[in-house]
Amino acid sequence: MTLRYPIRLEPDEDTVLATCPLLPEVTTFGENEADALRHARDAVEEALAARISDGKEIPTPPVRPRGRAVTLPALTAIKVELYWALRAAKITRAELARRLSWNRESVDRLFRLDHASRLDQLEAAFAALGRRIDISIARAA
Repeated sequence: MTLRYPIRLEPDEDTVLATCPLLPEVTTFGENEADALRHARDAVEEALAARISDGKEIPTPPVRPRGRAVTLPALTAIKVELYWALRAAKITRAELARRLSWNRESVDRLFRLDHASRLDQLEAAFAALGRRIDISIARAA
């Protein structure tokens, strides 16, 4: 599972402005395009973390974005997918904790993008939602 969010890059005097059309709160700069894309990836992760924390919708990026895009780390992508699965199931984190027989804090950590959750915990959470993780490995582009 790969999540790639499209990024717009625009020259802005001596820097490059990076924005994300799907996440209007993402605005950052870099010294050049590569630097702007690195900052954009971090800004997208921060925006997603804030949306998860606030219980807001997270837009689904296109499967093959046109133009520039940032690829999220695998763990971030899995956690965003878990967030989508929880919302699709229309249950609360408290209900997920009950289904897993875990305490609420353990479940909350699964949704924190800055927490290095274990894969077995994430698999258990998906299983409690009637889903499974399917991983594929591809050659680097």
